[in-house]
Amino acid sequence: MFRQNVLPWLAWWFFWAWTRSWRIRTYEPPELIKAKERGERLIFAHWHGDELCILPLVTSYRIATMTSTSRDGELIDFLIRRLGGATSRGSSTRGGITALKGLIRLLQQGFRASVAVDGPKGPLHVPKPGVFELARLGVARIVPVGAVASKSIVFEKSWNKARLPRPFAKVYVHFLEPWEVATKSMDPKSPELVHRLTEDIAKACKLAAENLR
Repeated sequence: MFRQNVLPWLAWWFFWAWTRSWRIRTYEPPELIKAKERGERLIFAHWHGDELCILPLVTSYRIATMTSTSRDGELIDFLIRRLGGATSRGSSTRGGITALKGLIRLLQQGFRASVAVDGPKGPLHVPKPGVFELARLGVARIVPVGAVASKSIVFEKSWNKARLPRPFAKVYVHFLEPWEVATKSMDPKSPELVHRLTEDIAKACKLAAENLR
């Protein structure tokens, strides 16, 4: 009863109070602005560990994402929905196909997907085929994203070293130009795609760090 009915609300109020003081800045390149205005399907691709920096953008960017079926995933699911976003439950190790189909439907409904591309269990900073499969089947454009904060709490025991910006932290989120629209012929396991996305997200992270100063 407590975990289902009380804990999610406690997590929501904690999130609201904790993030209220963040000073968040974003950068959108011209092509991303145009793609948003045209209503194109977009997938924001970022590293695991950056989710908490990006979470406050759920409302303004109308974000949808995949959430774990675990207990921790239930809390994140609740937060995203409270923020006006949408979720598809599952991961690449549990209910992955169903979750992927759900995320495609949400793209078709006008949401923009946000994907931690190196999950669910790493290795860190190595994109998995899932994001390319989503782009291919959803006929969407991948947008590399980098996020940094001026001061954070790092959860060292977590595999992804998740970072929670501290109160009054500066948070900078840098978007790169969207990729070309994915086609059905795209190979989700292509080493070239993995290399390109790795380089692009690293670039976005570097630019975010430079602009935070």
